[in-house]
Amino acid sequence: MAQEGAVKQRPRRALFAEAAVIAERLPGGAMVLRSPYAVGEIPRSLGRLLESWAGRAPDRAFLVQRDASGGWRRVGYREALASARAIGQALLDRGLGPERPVMILSDNGIEHALLALGAMHVGVPVAPVSTAYSRLSQDFAKLRYIHELVVPGLVFADDGERYAAAIAALRLGEAELVVIANPPKGVAATAFAALAGTRPTEAVDRAFAAVGPDTVAKILFTSGSTGEPKGVINTQRMLTSNQESYVRAWPFLEARPPVILDWLPWNHTFGGNSDFNMILRNGGTLYIDDGRPVPGLIEKSVANLREVAPTLYLNVPRGFAMILDYLERDRALAQNFFRELDLVLYAGAALPQSLWSRLETLSLDTVGHKVVMVSAWGTTETAPLATLVHYPIERAGNIGLPAPGCEVKLVPMGDKLELRVRGPNVTPGYWKRPDLTAEAFDPDGFYRPGDAARLEDPEVPRRGIVFDGRLGENFKLSSGTWVGVGALRVALIAACAPVIEDAVVTGHDRDEIGLLVFPSLAGCRGLCPHLPPDAPAAVLVKEKAVAEALAASLARYNASAGGSSHRVARALLLDQPPSIDKGEITDKGYINQRAVLTHRAALVERLYADPPAAELVLPRG
Repeated sequence: MAQEGAVKQRPRRALFAEAAVIAERLPGGAMVLRSPYAVGEIPRSLGRLLESWAGRAPDRAFLVQRDASGGWRRVGYREALASARAIGQALLDRGLGPERPVMILSDNGIEHALLALGAMHVGVPVAPVSTAYSRLSQDFAKLRYIHELVVPGLVFADDGERYAAAIAALRLGEAELVVIANPPKGVAATAFAALAGTRPTEAVDRAFAAVGPDTVAKILFTSGSTGEPKGVINTQRMLTSNQESYVRAWPFLEARPPVILDWLPWNHTFGGNSDFNMILRNGGTLYIDDGRPVPGLIEKSVANLREVAPTLYLNVPRGFAMILDYLERDRALAQNFFRELDLVLYAGAALPQSLWSRLETLSLDTVGHKVVMVSAWGTTETAPLATLVHYPIERAGNIGLPAPGCEVKLVPMGDKLELRVRGPNVTPGYWKRPDLTAEAFDPDGFYRPGDAARLEDPEVPRRGIVFDGRLGENFKLSSGTWVGVGALRVALIAACAPVIEDAVVTGHDRDEIGLLVFPSLAGCRGLCPHLPPDAPAAVLVKEKAVAEALAASLARYNASAGGSSHRVARALLLDQPPSIDKGEITDKGYINQRAVLTHRAALVERLYADPPAAELVLPRG
């Protein structure tokens, strides 16, 4: 079953505003880049967008999700607005407001979306929390910290039993627990249906009228590195201005309502702000993907892509890597995937060039032209769009030009250019942490995320900005040579397929670069057909075939890598995955280099031990 409104053999058309930028050079080598395109009128709230589409296309599918029978449950714009108003009334009845937010523990889902829309409609902030903190964590420490910082008036979990341990760890106190089903034993809980069945009154209209650009819409928590998560304040202005920036640079979004199938978690700015609000701004349809790029769940994403032909496909590199394995083996799946596709966007981490090339090759073979591939850059603090590609690019790495309404400043910092951002999309600060807020901005009000960038062509700024890694990740070898971690890591992941799923680069104040390798279990199992199909990492990393494949790949990479800032001299295969509790990985799958090095310092010492450890992998030859 294809989605509503699918069009066959559609003509290709213009997608982008012309590439253009205003460059102002400052004393000392700094530069400010601005888009020449005005962002235009910024809606005062997301609720205005929901009201607009409820009037313009009341029955169009807004949110679509698999139901218990395996079919699709659809919620149209009119129904979504009615539910948001009912839920908004229920929250007002309970005395929720700016100081008593809603905390959400659940995965993406229709009820999750309606609760968030209802809360924001009447000025109640929403704090969606990573389900990794409530379902994968062993100690619930980060979950408890967030709960104590937010002090919610209501906590929502779709399935009470599934989150029973996390709920018990929170000690809810005065907060009301709301569940869709299966309230946890021994804990009072309200049914979500009771909120959705509330009759709205004029109080909803008054509260909605009071919601303005500066109203706090969300509190989104960063994953943290070696400290506690930070609660990033997201105002209504941040969220709505982001979408106006998109449509000024990507006018095709207004030409036909977008359709996306998306798994990216709503506690992250990519899925919860960029993707969700893009659908809401442009009257599109969001198919909530119940899969994700991990073994055992990627199959659900594949099954969904057999029935949904997206007009946009947005993902993180790990997601592309896993879905490509299926697309390349199944021509019918690939044909449906590319049939309606306007473009592909990757973000959240650097994309290995090998994945870029595979996607282009597959699209050319499937539909006769290369899929348009772009990227963007931003952070939780920028809601997230700050730069956006709106012109053809030939390879991964270019993150675009400043989004309309946004200013980007490049400031010399050692041998790098620090990337800073100012605009209506930038957070006013961190929830109840004025100390962190003060540290995050320079004297001119530019937010400093700690990222580095450079111009693709310093003489022609309109060719875009290239991401140049995290300032805090790069290091010097004992020789004084700088190592650019971001680019090196991406190159090594591509060069060492199928052994490496992810890696952390080592070598600070040492003679050589080393590598801590998180192995790809599927790739390593393919090298060891004599082992059981479910062989664990602890077994795989001891296999001779795995070590030899990694050694050979590193040798091939080193042969053309250049000097000591690129050559890898040693590697260690790890049998323990990155830890959510220790901040080593986010639930989008992005590795935190600093956290891994901090928590696995003993392994770094083993990597450089003299005499060498028995399990050390050296490049062959």
